[in-house]
Amino acid sequence: MPVYVTDKPLNLTSHDVVARARRLLHTKRVGHTGTLDPLATGVLVLCVNDSTKLVQFMEQDSKDYLAYISLGAGTPTLDAEGPISETGEVPTLDAEQVQAVLNGFQGPRMQVPPQYSAIQVNGQRAYAAARAGEHIELPARQVALHELTLLGLYDSVQEASRTFAPDTEGRWQVAETGFAFGLPPALGEFPTLLVWARVGSGTYLRSLARDLGAALGVPAHLSGLVRTRAGQFGLEGAVTVEELETAPGLGDLKALSLPTIAATPDLALKLRQGKRPEWAEAGRFLVTLEGTLVAVADGDGQTLKVVRAWA
Repeated sequence: MPVYVTDKPLNLTSHDVVARARRLLHTKRVGHTGTLDPLATGVLVLCVNDSTKLVQFMEQDSKDYLAYISLGAGTPTLDAEGPISETGEVPTLDAEQVQAVLNGFQGPRMQVPPQYSAIQVNGQRAYAAARAGEHIELPARQVALHELTLLGLYDSVQEASRTFAPDTEGRWQVAETGFAFGLPPALGEFPTLLVWARVGSGTYLRSLARDLGAALGVPAHLSGLVRTRAGQFGLEGAVTVEELETAPGLGDLKALSLPTIAATPDLALKLRQGKRPEWAEAGRFLVTLEGTLVAVADGDGQTLKVVRAWA
């Protein structure tokens, strides 16, 4: 079965979407390539049956988001789930000042994950501990914020733009017509930044909201989030969860964006046997035989080593 690009709706967990996909596609083998919080929407890539072997090659892909960051109110979850736990007076801000602060966040950096996250510490999920009233010290970890662009500064999230379209380079912009997005109920009327973000795997936009607020001297929370791209898959090509049952999906070869080696039968056999045949090029490759996926293999300039093989 193929790979599906879905548009996760508001108030469903990624696990909820997987559970619905299992029912609609009549299989238990469904995985996804990157969790979205319940209050986030947008691209969630599902891999079904044998395509679940692809997850390990896709979950590290970079991702794009439209992030609404409301200033002057912080929450324990760092998003609009609430409740408001702290407030602060928001100074007068201008777009140039905010973009300068965003520029300072770009690049590799250490980020502390949210307390309400699925990270495991000593076998316990951080969110489970937080809901039980416990505080777990989550170590900062390396993330990458490739691009952060301020698209708007509004008096409240209620007044912020909700309609967008991608430009020719895949960067989403405010537009009069295009994709319209719903957001979770607002926790109040707080000054709100609208940021387009391109980030590496493992980056928490809720943590970015917290840290951006701190840099501006105020508490902050993520009041809305839309994932517009995961790897090579954009929201413009996504289907709703309800459409999964009749959607064609993508074959494995189209799901991975890697250079391809058209193998001979001998080369394919050696890779399937776990051997390391000679290969002069370096990098990661899709290996195919007569249009069928044989393996994902790494070349070191001398040999090919199988990372994952298909029968």
